[in-house]
Order: sequence, then C-alpha cells, then structure tokens
Amino acid sequence: MPELILCHCCDLAVEVGALEPGKRAECPRCGTKVAERKPNSLQRTAALTLAALVLYLPANLYPILRMDYYGIYTESTVWDGCVRLFQDGMWFVAIVVFLASIVIPLFKLLGLFFLVSSAKSMRWRRERTRVYKFIDVIGPWAMLDVFLLAVLVAIVKLERIATVLPGPGIIAFTAVVVLTILASMSFDPRLIWDKPHQAGQAV
Repeated sequence: MPELILCHCCDLAVEVGALEPGKRAECPRCGTKVAERKPNSLQRTAALTLAALVLYLPANLYPILRMDYYGIYTESTVWDGCVRLFQDGMWFVAIVVFLASIVIPLFKLLGLFFLVSSAKSMRWRRERTRVYKFIDVIGPWAMLDVFLLAVLVAIVKLERIATVLPGPGIIAFTAVVVLTILASMSFDPRLIWDKPHQAGQAV
C-alpha cells in the first residue's frame, strides 16, 4: 500500500509504494531522496559489527602510543590515557575520553548486534526503534578525528626530545571506528517495522 512521505527539502508530499532492496524514491520536484531500501542490509551490518567487536579488545588492550625518552621506554593504551588525565585533575576530559573511546563504541556495537539479531522478530518494535535512534544520536561522538589529531600533535611536539611512534592499538582503534560507522550506515531501519516476509525479502 502506498504511503505519503514528506520531502525534508521542499515539503512536498510524495506517494511512495513498496520498494525493492537497493531501490530509492526521490522527490519529483527537487530530486531529494525521500526513501531507500538498502540491499543486503542484515548481512552487511552483521559482518561489519562482528568485525568491529573482534577488533574492540585489541583496540583497548594494545598500546596506541610508544615512546622512547632517553632510554626509558613506555607504552600507553586508551585506558592509561584516561587514568592519567584523571590523576592530573582533568577529570572532565578523562570522562569524555572514556565515554567517547570505550563506552559509546561498545554500546553502538551491542545495539547494532541486537537490531540485526532481532530484525525478523515482531516483538519489541518500539524498543528497537529507540535503540536505533540512540545509536544515531551517539554516532557523532566517535571522535576519530580528534583522537588521531591528538596522537599527531604528540608525535610532532615530542619529536625533538623523544621517539614517539603509534602503537598497534591505534590501527585496531581506527578500524573499530570505521567499521562501526559503516555498520550504522548499512542498517536499514525500515526492517524493524517490516512484516516477516518483507524482512526476508529485504535482507
């Protein structure tokens, strides 16, 4: 049954019928996308989420920075950085880094895994919609650009007095952030409200 969707660009009410996976509906007046069905949504989201979950542990256990200062060799993980910030009195920054680098990525991955595993279920639709909205809201807090900028600044500033190198943890951390973003983008939220036979066709 066709439904009316309001174009968010020009406010035109567009009548949209059932879309096949990979198809999209555009506003006839301004050409803005008003609806889309993402192909292979469940498989892609599940694969990207599992890959990110596998890399989550090394991202937080392996050092992100290695420094050699006059023969003294040290390694720092994300957790070490949070603890050091808290010990130095910068507790607000420590909390932000802890939430953005450790807690929020884990919640996003667990939320995506829950959405994928329950996509064909008729139960808890409103709750699953809230989970999706929560993932969408906390998405910008990934802080990949800020994190990498901080590492770059540390390397440049300390170059003359110490040898600073990125550790293996930063590769895993970056991969987790990128995979999580791709998993969020690949999930089709309309699967939450599809009927079971529709969800089977849209995966």
